[in-house]
Amino acid sequence: MSTKTLFLAWQDARAESRRWFPIGRLDVERAHYRFRYIGGAKIAESHGGFLPLPDFPSVKQDYRSMELFPLFRNRVIAKGRPDREAYLQNLDLPNDADPAEILSVNGGARVTDSFEVFPKLEKGANGKFKCRFFLHGWRYVSECAKRRTGSLEPEEQLYVTLELTNPATGLAVQIQTKDYHVIGWTPRYLVDDLAKAIIENSLAHEARVVRVNPQPAPSSQRVLIEMQGSWEKHNPMSGPDFQPLVD
Repeated sequence: MSTKTLFLAWQDARAESRRWFPIGRLDVERAHYRFRYIGGAKIAESHGGFLPLPDFPSVKQDYRSMELFPLFRNRVIAKGRPDREAYLQNLDLPNDADPAEILSVNGGARVTDSFEVFPKLEKGANGKFKCRFFLHGWRYVSECAKRRTGSLEPEEQLYVTLELTNPATGLAVQIQTKDYHVIGWTPRYLVDDLAKAIIENSLAHEARVVRVNPQPAPSSQRVLIEMQGSWEKHNPMSGPDFQPLVD
């Protein structure tokens, strides 16, 4: 079984920019879990006042466990929940999905804190990659675009384009329908790596609708999208921000 890698991100909710920082890395192999802080935690500390988490009080420690750490376990739907099957259907996951698979899609967001979880982008054979994410920002598009979002169908093809002057983030990656409605954006943690893929070859990537989840599904899980593309030279999520502070 290969190792699955997830990253933990923290938002500086006090700042006007509400900037997000990758701060930790969770590696999962079978029933073994390993958490380490990464370079982004030091940047979050200097720019946003981030402090080590109570569950992981030292940034220089290598945390290992045979059970999923509570910080992550509390973001995974329990096996005994009567709504578990419907919840996993919204994520396009099987009933026996493991915690890492669930966190890779649901983002692990909770209204009670400022953390999100996202999977490491993996560069496969010939530089190809594939990733899934829920459409972000669809509540802030035009009313016409919202109506178009409501009419999306599974397997519908979408455009992915760079936005250089997004008022909230500057650089962003837009999701558009084939009839040119801007229906939302990719998650912020994907922007830098997807931008490099788009710049290298604007024709080497594509996106499609996987699922559309109507109410009562959470608004954050309304449209599930799959994107695929490739890089020639770029290695995703490999910069200093993502490097563990301990080996």
